[in-house]
Amino acid sequence: MASEKINIEVARHSFSHFLAAAVVEMLPEAKLGIGPAIENGFYYDFDLPRTLIPEDLALLEKKMREVISKDLKFEKVKIPVAEALQKLKESDEIYKSELVIELKAQGEKTVSLYKTGEFVDLCKGPHIESTANLKNIAFKLDKIAGAYWRGDEKNKMLQRIYGLAFETQNELDEYLENREQAAKRDHKKIGQDLDLFSFHGECPGMPFWHEKGMIVWNLLEAFGKSIRKKYGYIEIKTPIIAKDILWKTSGHWEHYKDSMFTFEVDKVGYAIKPMDCPFNIKIYQTRQRSYRDLPIRFTEIGRVYRNEKSGELNGLLRVQEVTQDDSHIFLKEDQIEEEIGKLLEMTKEFYAKLGLVPEFFLSTRPDDFMGEISSWDKAEADLKKVLEAKKIKYGLKEKDGAFYGPKIDVNAKDALGRSWQVATIQLDFQLPGRFKCEYIDEDGKAKTPVMIHAAIFGAYERMIGILLEHYAGALPLWLTPVQAIVLPIADRHNEYAQNVVQELQGASVRARIDDKSETVGRKIREAELQKIPYILIVGDKEIEAKKVAVRKYGVDEGQKEISAVAKEINNS
Repeated sequence: MASEKINIEVARHSFSHFLAAAVVEMLPEAKLGIGPAIENGFYYDFDLPRTLIPEDLALLEKKMREVISKDLKFEKVKIPVAEALQKLKESDEIYKSELVIELKAQGEKTVSLYKTGEFVDLCKGPHIESTANLKNIAFKLDKIAGAYWRGDEKNKMLQRIYGLAFETQNELDEYLENREQAAKRDHKKIGQDLDLFSFHGECPGMPFWHEKGMIVWNLLEAFGKSIRKKYGYIEIKTPIIAKDILWKTSGHWEHYKDSMFTFEVDKVGYAIKPMDCPFNIKIYQTRQRSYRDLPIRFTEIGRVYRNEKSGELNGLLRVQEVTQDDSHIFLKEDQIEEEIGKLLEMTKEFYAKLGLVPEFFLSTRPDDFMGEISSWDKAEADLKKVLEAKKIKYGLKEKDGAFYGPKIDVNAKDALGRSWQVATIQLDFQLPGRFKCEYIDEDGKAKTPVMIHAAIFGAYERMIGILLEHYAGALPLWLTPVQAIVLPIADRHNEYAQNVVQELQGASVRARIDDKSETVGRKIREAELQKIPYILIVGDKEIEAKKVAVRKYGVDEGQKEISAVAKEINNS
């Protein structure tokens, strides 16, 4: 590596600059879009005279390495906006021109150009000082994709080239290996192979749950409800459609409308709910509340709908129909610390059962916020106080709070070290006031409660997708849809096999029989592909002994009593 350690983000941004130079050299008619650094690498968007093919990546990468091998300086030049527009017009750089026109409208007088060798690019930087700084940075051009200009599907589709860049070759190799493993763990393929769910074009972003998928879903739901009940939550159920007046009162119409499904009936505006909170508030308002009633903890399996862009949908991980283990707690200000503390304990209990380790983050006031800064400052301080009192290590997500309040976000790392956003605990000083919620305090005066929004699984769809990838489809025994399968060796063993299944089912084991007229070896192979943890084989010897031959997670364990197998499964 160069003697002076460089910022990897700056290095990645600089690689995108060299990628653009290589593309222009290969295809001089290319029009440049944007080329930022991203997690793990960089990309650049181009309007090109022909469609790129995978073989182009090797040629472009070679050109990049040739430039990097030289000691070329990055030269920064500031020029007046008018001069930049003239130069861009002469070179027909329509996309860069659009960016400069926007800067001019914002009052900018100058723009920056970066020159390396013969290549010049409009860019705000920063960049590394010289190409020599990149000689020991490991990089690789990765893939070609389509991307609408500025991310707007109304604009022209450009060609995007992605690259990877890491400080060492070992880090790059490790990333590529992890990505290969992730592809093998793709929940979409696993879901299809295990017959859990499917997707259909008529309902984009809305999964269809099959029989075995529903078993997993119901087990998760039952587990979640049992924990909620333990912590004193009251289960409710609310509609999925409301008039626009509700969403205008809540602030969603102003701050979230682009992500909502809206329509009119008899000239009255309606929306399918993207969130449950206003509906929970309506139940709170059905009667007068006393300080003695608080905290009131509502919970529902809330199904909400969000109008995501089609390019952002991703199996169960990004859907338009979202099912949350949603909760809304109404409380006094002096109850905040205790109640947030209980939610943090509940979170740890949830994720211990799932085999995931939670990581905590404090997400602060966004630019598009609602309410007074003073109430936001208090809410953020309250959340910090609880995290520190519980001795929970946490990171910061600046400006990533909801528009109505700061939150504690919970991420979970999977078997490949990937971090997933899962749970969220939001402290809200805004919505109760907007809806004029009240309780009568001990001094007999009406006061406004505080509200906590909490989803501990987050979304059921997303959680199931994460678990499938984390466990590569081999879910924990308590969660697997089929815990045991009984395989008769020959047709004459079918009756005994069926009796075994009935005994196991009677002991609350999810058991099935595979009595197809195939070899037992083929049946074993199929059962293992279906990630069934207990394979129970029965033949003449097992019938004589009134036992089953147990193959557990691919390991033969010999004959066991049927009752012993049932006990073992139920105690796992």
